[in-house]
Amino acid sequence: MSTHDERAVGGWLRVLCLMLTIAEPVDFAVVAAGAFNAIGVRGISVALVLAARLITTALSVATGRALLDRRPAGKSLATVALVLSAAVQVFAYVTPYFPSNRLPGQTSIYVVITVAYYCGWLAYLSRSARVAAHAG
Repeated sequence: MSTHDERAVGGWLRVLCLMLTIAEPVDFAVVAAGAFNAIGVRGISVALVLAARLITTALSVATGRALLDRRPAGKSLATVALVLSAAVQVFAYVTPYFPSNRLPGQTSIYVVITVAYYCGWLAYLSRSARVAAHAG
């Protein structure tokens, strides 16, 4: 019996799974901790953006598990999770509804980095032989 599980997820796909199941929740926790007190000042808009972030974080964790478990819908779910996460984060950056510690002029840098990050993972999903092999 081999100790190597041929069904194990490895390489960049494993990195994506770890980003979705660990990094996204940690990022949400940091953002939520910093923004929670702003609900009293800014009102419902902060709570709604936090709720959207929570939903996309939960979707990201579910996606990471689906990819790790080699579920057939994993690739499609990953695409949806990445697009929604990017959209919610960019929305939070470019609108006045969410508190920010960014210096003037830094918002565009955050937007570009966020879009590049998520587009990079989307490109990987669409081109990776490993993802195609694990998708079904």
